[in-house]
Amino acid sequence: MDDCIILETAAVPPVTVVLLHGYAMQPEDLAPSVRAMGLPGRFLLPRAALAAEPSGRGWWAIDTEARAEAISRGARDLASVVPAGRAPVRRQLAELLMAERELAPARPCVLVGFSQGGMLACDTLLHEEAQVDALALLSSSCIDIDAWRARRARLTCLRSLVTHGRSDADLAFAAGERLRDFLVEAGASVAWLPFDGGHQIPLPVWRELRKLIRSVTFGPPDLATAA
Repeated sequence: MDDCIILETAAVPPVTVVLLHGYAMQPEDLAPSVRAMGLPGRFLLPRAALAAEPSGRGWWAIDTEARAEAISRGARDLASVVPAGRAPVRRQLAELLMAERELAPARPCVLVGFSQGGMLACDTLLHEEAQVDALALLSSSCIDIDAWRARRARLTCLRSLVTHGRSDADLAFAAGERLRDFLVEAGASVAWLPFDGGHQIPLPVWRELRKLIRSVTFGPPDLATAA
């Protein structure tokens, strides 16, 4: 993950935040909202290596015709899907997280992922040795659920935020609820934020993410009610 936007908003950043974009997006899509949070920190926005359709980048390849056909039948839950090609990018993300930890061992780290980026974020923490202080999964879904369940103890006590739109036409609201429930069953400390809207990151989500980052940086805030 050499291609990465880095935003440092403090001379001595008190927190590192790694934020993974979704499929058919690019890190530039998220940078303005990251700046608008107005938080001191070191923000890393990696760029996925693969070209996506119709534009942007993807963390692993997607059969776009099959995806469009599936969406035409309704919003999806990807819990049973086992995406090919995610292991190398998972290792790259783990290396990035470990490098940040070595750079500043005492600095807390928050891992954030939207949609496919959220799947990669959770998959990495379950399969790799990298550790973070908090996890935020925005409008995402479980994948490869049997393998995830076998490793779920890795998420015990992890401070987490899960958000999902009630009108998401891409990833079903039920997929967000399943993801929330998976983290709760894993023993994570979960804040759950459903919102009225589709496959997006609206302002209430950015506000709750800001609270999570502040809680890791400065102490516990008033997070959304856990499921």
